[in-house]
Amino acid sequence: MGLELRSLVRENGELELSLVDVPMPEPKPDQVVVRVEATPINPSDLGLLLGAADVSTARASGTATHPVTSFRIPEQMMRAMATRVGQSMPVGNEGAGVVVKAGSSPEAQALLGKTVTMIGGAMYAEYRCLRATDCMALPEGATPADGASCFVNPLTALSMVEVMKREGHSALVHTAAASNLGQMLNKICIKDGVALVNIVRSPEQAKILRDIGAKYICDSSAPDFMDRLVDALAETGATLAFDAIGGGKLAGQILTAMEIAANRNAKEYSRYGSTVHKQVYIYGRLDTRPTELGAGLGMAWGVGGWLLTPFLIKLGPDAMRLRQRVMDELKTTFASHYTREISLTEALQPAIIEAYNRRATGEKFLIVPTKA
Repeated sequence: MGLELRSLVRENGELELSLVDVPMPEPKPDQVVVRVEATPINPSDLGLLLGAADVSTARASGTATHPVTSFRIPEQMMRAMATRVGQSMPVGNEGAGVVVKAGSSPEAQALLGKTVTMIGGAMYAEYRCLRATDCMALPEGATPADGASCFVNPLTALSMVEVMKREGHSALVHTAAASNLGQMLNKICIKDGVALVNIVRSPEQAKILRDIGAKYICDSSAPDFMDRLVDALAETGATLAFDAIGGGKLAGQILTAMEIAANRNAKEYSRYGSTVHKQVYIYGRLDTRPTELGAGLGMAWGVGGWLLTPFLIKLGPDAMRLRQRVMDELKTTFASHYTREISLTEALQPAIIEAYNRRATGEKFLIVPTKA
């Protein structure tokens, strides 16, 4: 038996987190069983883990080995949770560990005893059974913690550059840019010679990026933010942004600044605005308010959502090229840094839930299921 973290929405308007015992799985011929030794808490995991729960209402129960934490879901948010009611759902997009059982196929047998990184959901558990093709053996000397975040952040950062190239842009803008993902993106762009405009929310976050060599950093908390943003956009020619904030005015401010920068560099006046297409892709909702767009955007712009998995599907075999680069630069470009390691039981403690749900830039939690 092994423990697995579950998230359940009940009809009474509560979300319940618990640890349940699940049988040790037997792998099919093309599958392996991995003892999970490290799995990160990414912002993309929190949507399933906590849903629309109000974490300030946390109530702990259960036992020391099998804790239960319950939260109230605001009544107006229950409609969005309707399809989840009654389903006990496993959580965790990615992780790493050691293959302890393998099916009969050559691909599965080749991984037996190896430390692997993996993706496929249900990673907040002691054991995970999945296809061998959803795993990659880590380089010699790499630990599970080194490989726990090999997929979501590294492939998202690499895919942003791929989107830029495929859609005909020449430079990028990124928000919440001092995050682990943002630091990876800076290292990629510095190495590949891509101009990157970083938007952060404090002087402390700006320093994080300066220390790794970032050139263009705009602090949205500064009074001259828009002036600095326009200057950076005019110098780089960036017309594509990836926005992790989502709500509020920032996406509109980026488009407005892009339009001002485009007109600054224009050779002739147009009363309809620039013909340069400006695009913001929202890939996160650190701010859950509605997205606000003001006037002055010109007539050539777009705002849309963006997700990693559909883009990787679109890439097809080319996605393996990105995965291989992650392996090649695992301890340099794509090194992840964790502020705290917690056990499965600690992941259900209300104070710790409140801490990782803050989604503070520069903070990252790692669940270590083998931790006592």
